[in-house]
Amino acid sequence: MGRLTGGDPSLLRRINSAVVLHALRAADASTLTRLVQVTGLSRPTVEGVVEGLMETGLVVEVPAEEGETRRQGRPARRFRFRTEAGHLLGIEIGPHRVTALLADLSGRVVDTGQRAVAESAPADDRLERVRSVVADLLRRTGVPRGSLRAVGVATPGIVEADGTVRLGTALPGWTGLPLGDRLRRSFRCPVLVENDANAAVVAEHWQGAAAASDDVVFVLAGLSPGAGSLIGGRLHRGFGGAAGEIGALHLLGREARPEKLLSTTGQPLQPLDEEQVAAVFAAARDGDARAREAVDRFLQRLVHDVAALVLALDPELVVIGGWAAGLSGVLTPLRRELARYCLRPPQVALSRLGEAAVATGALRLALDHVESELFAVDTTATSRRR
Repeated sequence: MGRLTGGDPSLLRRINSAVVLHALRAADASTLTRLVQVTGLSRPTVEGVVEGLMETGLVVEVPAEEGETRRQGRPARRFRFRTEAGHLLGIEIGPHRVTALLADLSGRVVDTGQRAVAESAPADDRLERVRSVVADLLRRTGVPRGSLRAVGVATPGIVEADGTVRLGTALPGWTGLPLGDRLRRSFRCPVLVENDANAAVVAEHWQGAAAASDDVVFVLAGLSPGAGSLIGGRLHRGFGGAAGEIGALHLLGREARPEKLLSTTGQPLQPLDEEQVAAVFAAARDGDARAREAVDRFLQRLVHDVAALVLALDPELVVIGGWAAGLSGVLTPLRRELARYCLRPPQVALSRLGEAAVATGALRLALDHVESELFAVDTTATSRRR
């Protein structure tokens, strides 16, 4: 942060406002005296900031509880952050479903909506399904569209900073789609688009298995696995958003594609979808020798994919999510093989959020954006004016 001077009162007001608002958000309700103690600001400054925040609708005075006046005389005024002053959306756009989470400004989920979508659905139909899920969710909860402060969206594919899907083979018509621009037409607030595995690692760090670790690899284990990584608690996207695309490692020629790995007949498994793969795993559990060999090949491929990232990033923790996280016994061979390949084997855990990880991560991205607006102060504009 740049050096502040007495000639920059607007910046100082923004800093004071952010400090007081942060203190109010951290407590159920606070008195002016308590805010002075927590923030270190003078009482007149705190009073002025609180009045200004009340005018914006972000803060409200809490009524005295019944009987409090009779016991104590006139009670101290108390104030709280209005988590209901705005709302956030976290949206997952997947091959088989669209999921939306609606939350208040604290990140507490108010309600959810979900609809199935055909894997073969064209891009326009999939986007229309997104709009209908959101419309139903807002109508059901009575939240006006204008109350939305930010929308986070998570999708398969390589996503550029502006929300364009540079490469997206999992969804028809997705490569080259200006997803951010298309969705911004439906909302009067910022729309942030991110890769699904990146969103999932953010979610696990927020509310899941990685809450205690800042160096994490999340593997979205499916037919074409992807991964999201946190380094020092910060999301690592890579130069063009393609970090973690371990599903492309077979292009190096060292391993077969999933349809060959999972075949029990010698012919490629067709159609290559989750239903067919689930049947192979079920047959393996029932003792079918060829199915067991196919499952072993698939898990070995997953181990190699994960090991490549572990060797490159040296994470403390690897979290396995996606539908493959439900496979019986996936952790034991993963830990064993990582111990063989890696100089310092990481901890390995299953996702705690399960199918909700991607949408929850999209919601966290929206919350991060709002928090940066409410609690962060940018001094660069002030520095440029001097």
